[in-house]
Parts: sequence; C-alpha cells; structure tokens
Amino acid sequence: MDSPHGASVTAENFGLKGPRGWAFRGLGIDAGPGSLVAIEGPSGSGRTCLLLALTGRMRPTEGQAKVGGLRLPRKMAAVRRIAALGPVPGVSELDPAFTVAEHLRERALLQRRFDGSLRALLRPRAERIATAQGRIDAALDAAGLDPETLPKAGRTSVRDLERLEALRLSIALALIGGPRLLAVDDTDLKLSDAERAEAWDLLRSVADSGTTVLAVCSQAPEGAITLRTDSTDRTRDANGTDDDAAAAADTTTRPTTGDTTTEEGTADAFAETGRA
Repeated sequence: MDSPHGASVTAENFGLKGPRGWAFRGLGIDAGPGSLVAIEGPSGSGRTCLLLALTGRMRPTEGQAKVGGLRLPRKMAAVRRIAALGPVPGVSELDPAFTVAEHLRERALLQRRFDGSLRALLRPRAERIATAQGRIDAALDAAGLDPETLPKAGRTSVRDLERLEALRLSIALALIGGPRLLAVDDTDLKLSDAERAEAWDLLRSVADSGTTVLAVCSQAPEGAITLRTDSTDRTRDANGTDDDAAAAADTTTRPTTGDTTTEEGTADAFAETGRA
C-alpha cells in the first residue's frame, strides 16, 4: 500500500526489446514507498532503459509493472506525472552554459506553468514568486546544495561545478515538483570513494523523507534493494557492447518527460530566464 508521498514499485517478468535485441528482460522487483532501489550492472546492460521504463518514459515489451499502483504500460502518462528524472544523459541533462540560478528559475517556471492549478496561476505575482522560491529552497535543502558556497554563488555556471555538485543540482531540480518517485542515472559515475558515499547518503535521505528512489549504478550500496540488469540473453553490437541507445530509440519515438509540455510553453519559460 502506498504512502501519501512515496510510490511503491513492483514488476514481474519485465522486459524491453528493440530492433537489436533485448535491452533487458525477465526482471522482477517489489519495493515499497520510500525505498532506495539500486539498478546495478555494467554500462550497456540496459540500466537506463529500465530506469526510463519504470518512470513511464519508455514502453516495455513484456511482463507487467506497477508504480504507485499505476499499471505500466497502460498508465504511462500517469506514472510520468508522479515520477521525476534526475540526471539522465540525453534526456534530462544540465545545460553547461546555464547558471545554477537560471536552472532553478527555469524549473520553477515550468513547474508553475504545467503543473499548477488555475487558482494558483491567478494568485498575485508576489505570492507566486514566494511559493516558487519556497519550493526551490526546500529542494536545495533536500539535495544538500547551498548555492552560496559555490565559487560565484547562484551565478556559477554548470560547467564550473564539480561532479557531485552537479548531481546535487540535478536532484534539486527534480525535487522541485514534489515527485513520489525520483530516478537518477549514473549515480556513481566519475566519483571518488568519498564522493560516492556522499551521493548515496543523499539518496538515502531523500528515500527516508518518503520519496522512492531508483538509482542506476555500477555497484549497489549496502542496504539498498538491488535490481541487476546484466543478462546473457542480449544482442551485442560490432564493438562487443550492448547497444541500448539504439534499442531504446526504436522502441519509442523519444523518451518522454511529460504530457502537457509544448515547445511554445518551454520557450516562454526560457525567455523568462534569459535562455536563448
């Protein structure tokens, strides 16, 4: 049974196949709300495809799954509304030329435009700004990121962030919308042992607050629910590595980040933040 905040994640015989073979298949999981789930396996073993499938961004080929009681693939759109992506290469990456403050403001504007009620949109401007700032402050606090400690505070460009700082920013952006499920790709990529421990402590704290966390990694931390993707029933490309990206691209038209977002609406938010 789901808590008011976190989403349970269950799957049985779950699989996704592309034109070059199975990205993953035969996977099962039963994680309650507020769980920390580590999707473990070597690079190219279908980890990102599984992350996107469980968040309603890619359509599975076989098996069944439920996220927050919503069945996949039938309720993919509804799952996307309760699940947020942290950093996922090619899907939800940070813009290296954008500053920390610009990223936060853009996400708050998009959140207000696409997820806010009509009543919220009609509130006085000062009240809307205060509400947005409250969301930002709470998300930054949950992600353990204080912009004032950065070299140029909020004006620090993403390209100047350390890997762990960028990870914290991506997680903060995802948490602004108050998701029931947070998905993070490449959690331990290019991190030292000490930084890796900090990253997992961060994700544990998010899970402890009630939000279910799915985190792709090369090695699962102690105490996490572990879901492994490496399998012998896979197709290899000419270089001997799994071609998940090709399989994914042909399984759906594109990984989807939301239902109501339009190019016009996104352009409006970019304009308000000064982004070209």
